[in-house]
Amino acid sequence: MVTRFRLIILAVAFVLLAGATAVVWLTAGDPPRAAAFRGERTSAVYAPIATRVLDPEPLTVQEVFAASTVTSGRVTLARQGTEALTDCVEAVWGTAATEAVKGCNQVMRARYGTPDGKVSGQFTVFNLPDAAAADRLVAALEPAGGFVRLAADQPPDFDGTRSRAQARALGHYVTVGWVAPVGGKGNVDLTYHQVALDTVGRAVNQRVVDAG
Repeated sequence: MVTRFRLIILAVAFVLLAGATAVVWLTAGDPPRAAAFRGERTSAVYAPIATRVLDPEPLTVQEVFAASTVTSGRVTLARQGTEALTDCVEAVWGTAATEAVKGCNQVMRARYGTPDGKVSGQFTVFNLPDAAAADRLVAALEPAGGFVRLAADQPPDFDGTRSRAQARALGHYVTVGWVAPVGGKGNVDLTYHQVALDTVGRAVNQRVVDAG
């Protein structure tokens, strides 16, 4: 009986070990993703820009990233670099995310940081064909679906394991704000950093106002 019990324990341990190994193997080598993520689908508020047909003018870097700094409470993030991509696949990784950006025709991205260099972030905007496509991309950024890529000029010690991100579908656009501690250890409250970064999306809200 004891021998049989030991065999059962060994078998269970083997299965658990194999499962853990499979998870490591499947995720090994993946680029970083946010440790905490929140996604929001679009709403009726953005009906005036629900499709690219209704809102045909491409976004510009100057339009989206007009402000050199964004703030929330005592937190200030300074814009530190911007870029525009026409190949949206370059801005994401993962099968689901790559599939979801089909039909996307531009990506705007900017890097931000605190004056002390202890927190870094980036804000990315995808221009998709319609609201349904935008919702699909937000869904694809959920865990296991892939995620946005870090900008090439992000600090090498941008700590994705302690980062947080928020993705919003706003009509036919998707915005993704992502903030993280840079180096160091321990818990870092990124609440205000995330809120500050999210204000960059006001450029899309202005499109709704202009369409009205």
